[in-house]
Amino acid sequence: MKPVEIQVTYDFICPWCWIGHEHLKAALKKTALTTAPTIKYVPYELNPNMPKDGSNRKVYRSAKFGSWARSQAMDADVTVAGKRAGVEFNYDRVEMTPNTRLAHRMMFFAEGRGDARKTETLFEAVFFAYFSEGQDIGKADVLVALAAKAGFDAEEVRAFLASNAGEREVVAAELQAQVDGVRSVPTLRIAGTPISGAQPADVLAEVLRQAATVEAAASTV
Repeated sequence: MKPVEIQVTYDFICPWCWIGHEHLKAALKKTALTTAPTIKYVPYELNPNMPKDGSNRKVYRSAKFGSWARSQAMDADVTVAGKRAGVEFNYDRVEMTPNTRLAHRMMFFAEGRGDARKTETLFEAVFFAYFSEGQDIGKADVLVALAAKAGFDAEEVRAFLASNAGEREVVAAELQAQVDGVRSVPTLRIAGTPISGAQPADVLAEVLRQAATVEAAASTV
């Protein structure tokens, strides 16, 4: 049977993208598809004009949301949702809001190597490094270390990030996502069906079952 195709449109500074990915993993376990799906990660920068070195998170979030107190209240809600999904948010450790272009280019590199397991491991590792450990994921040294831990060649990743490789492709993917109607993240496409937000695992599981049924019927024609 043809595998169900899943697109995950995301940004690494979006906490709901991490939570949504955990919901997707839970949904895939619930459905136990006979053929493993193909998952493609589509970049979408929430702050495309962020300075290359990022911004102080407290200053940036206070300006964006009107006050630091409001930002902290939002963080508290995210932390609770994260615990329910099985991921840990330690906002007291997060000092910077990074520019995520470099991290998206690294994901382009990873997907180009054709190892879905290592790519997913790296995807999750970037979120963990930022939200749980407070690392600055806008810095090449941090990303190279994460890639190496996920099983990629550190020097190859470092050379890739030091060049302009992947820049054009990441920008093109972001523009295409906008053309396709993406206005916020996370946005999933499961066999072409768009799903906005970090929907519960049961909701995603039902869409996956329906997609698998359609693919199974198509394979018998």
